[in-house]
Amino acid sequence: MKTINSASASYEGMGKDGKGHVSTKSGALDNPYGFKTRFEDAAGTNPEEMIAAAHAACFTMATSFQLAEAGHENGTLHTTCDVTLEGDGEGGFDVTKSALKLTGKLPGVTKEEFEELAAKAKEGCPISKLFNCEITLETEFEG
Repeated sequence: MKTINSASASYEGMGKDGKGHVSTKSGALDNPYGFKTRFEDAAGTNPEEMIAAAHAACFTMATSFQLAEAGHENGTLHTTCDVTLEGDGEGGFDVTKSALKLTGKLPGVTKEEFEELAAKAKEGCPISKLFNCEITLETEFEG
């Protein structure tokens, strides 16, 4: 199985005064972006927010598949993801961390099994494999 998904971005003006627009082929994303949306909380999105959404979605789906493969059919999962962007000391920036926080309400699953399957999902998630930064996982569990 193979999929190809696409997005596009444009930018008018340069640097801090520039204004960008990013969209996806599906139409799920169609937002402005730029310096102010990235560093000053202006309305719109930014690359790190989109990365956080992608990581949260991919990891949550991967965890659901791990649970299904282990024979579990019911429950809910919720993940938040915080992506950290830091100056690299040389005038540029690096994504240094993606922090996942997973909450699960899963009848018939032990806390230990939940944590083990979530850790496997974190390692196997295609977006996790894409990153070159620290990835942390915190879990909250209700059996």
